[in-house]
Amino acid sequence: MRSFLVAAFVLLAGAAATEASPSAATTNAVPIPPLVPQPGLVRSNPCRAPYALDRPLRFPANVDRGGFELLRERWTALGIPAPVLAKRSNVEVIEITGADLPPLPAYSETRYHLRVGSSVEISDQLNHGRYGPRNDHEGAFDALMTLAQLPVRSRGRWVLPCVDVDDAPAMRWRIVSDDVSRGPFPTMAYAKYRIRTLASLKINGWSPYMEQVVADPRHPFVAWPNGWTPAQLHELAVYARRFHVTLIPEQQTFAHMHESLKWEVLAPLAELPHGYLLAESDPRTYAYLEPLIKSVTDAAKPVPFVHLGSDEPIDLGRGRTPRTPQVFADHVTRVASFLNGSGARPMIWDDAIQQDPSILKLIPRDTVVVTFHYGVEKTYKPYIDTVANAGFDQMIAPGAANWNEIYPDLATAYGNVARFTAEAKGARGVLGMFMTVWHDDGETLYEATWPSLAYAAASAWQAVPVDERSWHRAFARAFFGSDDPRFADDLDQLQAIRALLRTTPSDPPDYLFWRDPFDPRVQARAQTMDLAGIRTRAETVLRHLWSARPPLHSDAVAAMQLGALRYDELARRLQIGKEAHDYYDDARAHATKPGLGQVYRSLGVAKYLCWELRDALANTEPLYAAAWRRESTEPGLAHVLTHYRLAEDDAQRCADRIDGVMREDYLRNGTVPPWDEVMRSTR
Repeated sequence: MRSFLVAAFVLLAGAAATEASPSAATTNAVPIPPLVPQPGLVRSNPCRAPYALDRPLRFPANVDRGGFELLRERWTALGIPAPVLAKRSNVEVIEITGADLPPLPAYSETRYHLRVGSSVEISDQLNHGRYGPRNDHEGAFDALMTLAQLPVRSRGRWVLPCVDVDDAPAMRWRIVSDDVSRGPFPTMAYAKYRIRTLASLKINGWSPYMEQVVADPRHPFVAWPNGWTPAQLHELAVYARRFHVTLIPEQQTFAHMHESLKWEVLAPLAELPHGYLLAESDPRTYAYLEPLIKSVTDAAKPVPFVHLGSDEPIDLGRGRTPRTPQVFADHVTRVASFLNGSGARPMIWDDAIQQDPSILKLIPRDTVVVTFHYGVEKTYKPYIDTVANAGFDQMIAPGAANWNEIYPDLATAYGNVARFTAEAKGARGVLGMFMTVWHDDGETLYEATWPSLAYAAASAWQAVPVDERSWHRAFARAFFGSDDPRFADDLDQLQAIRALLRTTPSDPPDYLFWRDPFDPRVQARAQTMDLAGIRTRAETVLRHLWSARPPLHSDAVAAMQLGALRYDELARRLQIGKEAHDYYDDARAHATKPGLGQVYRSLGVAKYLCWELRDALANTEPLYAAAWRRESTEPGLAHVLTHYRLAEDDAQRCADRIDGVMREDYLRNGTVPPWDEVMRSTR
């Protein structure tokens, strides 16, 4: 074992000592703030005074640059004097090699110690080689991320509380899988922002999920209109390493390949015509995959893992290739061989294995199985044990519960992460967490996923469970840089709203949002919901967030505001679906003779309610488009805005048809035809 001790001593200048208050000679008990993740051991220590941050903290040039950059970025946004690099620093960095440190816990390669008193000291213990390549001084980086969150306001100034922190991650790998293939595709600037933000939460792996994303010079049209060249992927990998994050390519190789197979030159490789599954029985499949896998691997080198997908081979056996464990294993073995000599281990999803564990006897032993299971289950242990008992390494993969959602289903995400992680810690061969973000419907916003991702980061780092009762307050302070309890209350309300939308069987909120609110089947379900309660909660969030902007990550707050607005609009759409119909039926019931004011009034209100549907969508559409453009490239936006425009057209058509009833039927003939007849007409 090789160990380092990197110690950074922040020396109090004499001037700083004289600035302390008269009572500073006694122990000064500034409260220790909640931290995300919460360190393993945090305790107060006696000090003459908390360390005042009235002047820029001066760091030497050899400080970890990524950690320094993120700390400086955070403190500057909070109004703390920006730390600087200086030849004459008040930070001393000492590197000591030796074996005089106590051994690390069995589960970890990294440990750091942070002490704030009359000086600030960071110690980084570092081991090499248990799970493959890793970055030097990752512990020092993690300590800087803890230090970044420590400042508190006291007597009108920013200070560091006097603390001792001894910390190590419970899971070596804490990775986020990022769906960049099905709609939202990040700009390069936003991809880098994601990396920095994940790193600040002590996430140390980022795995972009790619189906048709890599620009392949052999078939340049496959990645169009969005895509990364190998050079861009390499740029992101190099950038991520600056913040001790490993970019782990995640390239599909079996199912989920329709975006490639829809092109005629690649269609012959499909199991079914222009289908979703590559044919294992066709040698041309591997002639296509080999350069693709090698290009993404080369772009990310050095990299300990490459994810080869292979989930959901539903069409296997429906075409020209038999569905057998050997066929699946042969595919995995073949694509894994493309990694030979790269130093990367293959990763695959576990669903085929859970269906037929005999596959584990047939695939390469160095394969890392990614065990993915979403939703809140009573236990995930059988899935973990299936892989562990066969002697394979694995990572667990819960989900952010953001797909098909107006705002992520926080209760489901938290429950999934908490139980899955608790059962995985200490299990044989579990290397870490592979938290997933998916965009199945193509319209969810990444900025809405940060509460779920931070919860996963904390759960994977901490040896003890996250305290859900105080989680939103801890998250709001750490992520938004604000002690205002209303940000936590807003998250509580968004979580509660999602629970009010559940039915049996349950429908995703995005589905309900885009359904015709006059559909009697949808209306029947709506009558079981507390629509007024949904709207009251949503409008409570809107009241605060309409003007509130925190010091940090304000785009995530804008996503919360948009989520609340769309929740309110969803419930209002369902209310209008009943109210407009009721007004129309009232008009029809009273249309016994021409010229009755009540008939005109009821028809007019029904028409206005259809206009209300139209106007709400038209007002929300630019807010959604602006949120999209803050993180993603333009092409996918047009697909989503089609939904808005079609729904706006439907609402306008509803109003026009009621107007036609008023003028053509009632005014001229004294009749009001049935609602269904009018809405089906082409008038």
